Amino acid sequence: MKITNLQASLAAAAVLVATWLATPVSAQTQTQQPAAQAPIAAPAPAAPVLAAPTAPSVTAAPTAAAPAAPKAEAVSMAPSMKELSPWVMFMSADVIVKAVMIGLAFASLMTWTVLIAKSIELSVASGKLRSALKKIAEARSLAEAQMAFGAKQGILPSFLAAALREARMSAGLSSDAGIKERAASSFQEIVRAEARRIRIGMGVLATIGSTSPFVGLFGTVWGIMNSFIGISKSQTTNLAVVAPGIAEALLATAIGLVAAIPAVIIYNHFSRVTKSYLELVSRASGAAARLLSRDLDRSHGSVHSRAAE
Repeated sequence: MKITNLQASLAAAAVLVATWLATPVSAQTQTQQPAAQAPIAAPAPAAPVLAAPTAPSVTAAPTAAAPAAPKAEAVSMAPSMKELSPWVMFMSADVIVKAVMIGLAFASLMTWTVLIAKSIELSVASGKLRSALKKIAEARSLAEAQMAFGAKQGILPSFLAAALREARMSAGLSSDAGIKERAASSFQEIVRAEARRIRIGMGVLATIGSTSPFVGLFGTVWGIMNSFIGISKSQTTNLAVVAPGIAEALLATAIGLVAAIPAVIIYNHFSRVTKSYLELVSRASGAAARLLSRDLDRSHGSVHSRAAE
């Protein structure tokens, strides 16, 4: 009986212990349930982390396509940029810019025409004058020198004719100084006329050389103004759109410089050549004056000799 009671007591104690032990375990499982669920809930915030790499992969397509678009545009624009030759730029320029370019091209043509014409003229004139000076180097009188030329025309025959005319018109006058002075005045008029004649065309060179850069600059300013107007209308500052108009405008300045620089160089060249030619003219004037002086001295010597007889 005692054994039975003892077993019942032990069984009750075991149930109580089991109940007491069971209660903390259930509480522990309840308190650890959120902790256990934390690793399960962790993928929820990890979803954006996993989505972050996928989002750039989606947006990477436009990014990768972005360089391709300008590249394709550059390829499409490359042929048109290569076609910007001077003739194409001239044909696509404004009417006023075209007029400026045509005027400058005509001025450049005049420059080279003057170069060829004046070179031939000065070369021929200098050669003739040097040959004439050699012919009268041994002449003793105006009549002898004039006979050497005959009916030929030129600057030196003009000096001889003026000296003979003055000597004939002053016949019977006793003052030789007046005759020489009047003859020298006639020679100066001939020299000035020859200087004006030989400088014909040099004024054109001076005008072209001094005004062509400004005319070209006017065409450039007008063309750039039209380019800015086109930019405002197209609402773009893309260089492929702006560059052709600016290139057309700058072409006017380039043509202006092409017309002006040779004109200035040629003008300076002809200034030196003309100066050398005018020195030859002065030599011819001096030769005619010396022949006149000899004739006057010879005439007075003959008069004195007759008076002595």
